[in-house]
Amino acid sequence: MSRVGKQPIAIPNGVDVKINNDCIIVKGSKGELSSPLFKGISASFDNATLQISCEDVSNKKMNGNFGLARALAANNVLGVTKGFEKVLELRGVGYRAQVQGQKLNLSLGFSHPVVYNVPAGVDAKIDKSLITISGVDKQRVGQVAAEIRAYRPPEPYKGKGVRYVGEYIAMKEGKKA
Repeated sequence: MSRVGKQPIAIPNGVDVKINNDCIIVKGSKGELSSPLFKGISASFDNATLQISCEDVSNKKMNGNFGLARALAANNVLGVTKGFEKVLELRGVGYRAQVQGQKLNLSLGFSHPVVYNVPAGVDAKIDKSLITISGVDKQRVGQVAAEIRAYRPPEPYKGKGVRYVGEYIAMKEGKKA
């Protein structure tokens, strides 16, 4: 049986939870999110707790979906109350970023500027060499941060590139004569 799936989800004040036959809809101060309920998985809401249950815990696939459904619902509750954010750092001479509406202009050492269209529901803020990606949906925030990092991942010799704040890059030694 899934250890993650068995844990109840505490629903804070100001958050509405609706359970349909195939999804859980969570509304909060920051927005509205929904997560799927897979075949053989059900949910119940009472006394400010959301409990996910599984019909057949001996089925390996269903047991995996049991934990996944609980994790997705918990992330939705956390997203509509607090939100999620990822912080990227630009390292390199001349590496800059600017936000213009829903577009992020990046100067990453290429011969041309890189223009990234920030999707709806995700915000980007710039503070010197830090890019803060924030939003309600954990998956979407992580995907946007990964796509921006993919334009110029940190290289192991000088450490130049776009990296997550606190990310460790194993530095290599250069050639010796």
